[in-house]
Amino acid sequence: MSETTIEPTSRECALIAARAADGKKATDIMVQEVRDLIGVTDYFVIATAANSRQVEAIVDEIEEAEREQARMKPLHREGTQDGTWSLLDYGSFVVHVFQPETREYYRLEALWNDAPVVDLAAEAGLDEIEYSDRIAKLLGRS
Repeated sequence: MSETTIEPTSRECALIAARAADGKKATDIMVQEVRDLIGVTDYFVIATAANSRQVEAIVDEIEEAEREQARMKPLHREGTQDGTWSLLDYGSFVVHVFQPETREYYRLEALWNDAPVVDLAAEAGLDEIEYSDRIAKLLGRS
């Protein structure tokens, strides 16, 4: 008797990452569907951490959640020496975890502002995410 496993979609994997980030108290969590704009990945998951330790904790939690729930490992992991930014590249989705100043500097979500934003409350059950004024405004929640 063989067991059929259904591979999670890139969207489902992005939602796993968003929930994992929320579990480690990330703020300003967003999932943007960028496939039609950049062509190299389907989704960006972007989150903010208060300090370098939290950046590391969030990235580790996302890696563990993806490994357990989606049986996936990142193709690539990188970040800054000072822990202000970290990236997990899974191919079909890319996770960015920033400290506030670095996120403000790069403004990835604004760079790809034509990308549809996934409703995390409806699709991931995340309705208590803390948003900064800038991100809340971007999401039309201000």
